[in-house]
Amino acid sequence: MKSGIYILALAAAVSSVGCSTITQSESQPLSLTATYEGKPVEASCQLKNDKGSWDSKAPSNVSVRKSNEDLEVTCKKDGMPDGLLKAISRAAGSMFGNIIFGGGTGAIIDHNKGTAYDYPDQLPVKMGESVVIDKKASTQTAQQACKPGQQC
Repeated sequence: MKSGIYILALAAAVSSVGCSTITQSESQPLSLTATYEGKPVEASCQLKNDKGSWDSKAPSNVSVRKSNEDLEVTCKKDGMPDGLLKAISRAAGSMFGNIIFGGGTGAIIDHNKGTAYDYPDQLPVKMGESVVIDKKASTQTAQQACKPGQQC
């Protein structure tokens, strides 16, 4: 009887690990734009992290492989200074659920695959500037900008 309970508990634990791997994709679509002195420009851009490198034109939507490492973006256009952007990688909510319900094994798997992380959805490169964007900071800023009783 006791061995049946242990087998059932083991099966439940094994089936619950890797939650982000099941619910999240290894890639994330991002919206890439470039501006110079407040005006939109078309630029050639390279996005890279420890999982790979992607070439794209701005403006466009580009899909990158997620990672726990930040995403570095460099955009170039003749006659303009380069635009640099760093998108901070943040743990997705599924990572915390994985730790609570799945234990360390699922968290390690999702960490290594990158599925437990997200980048900000918008990558607004400003030519001639070096910008850092953080999904967490933009959420906090947006919440602070709204006055009580005001719909944002």
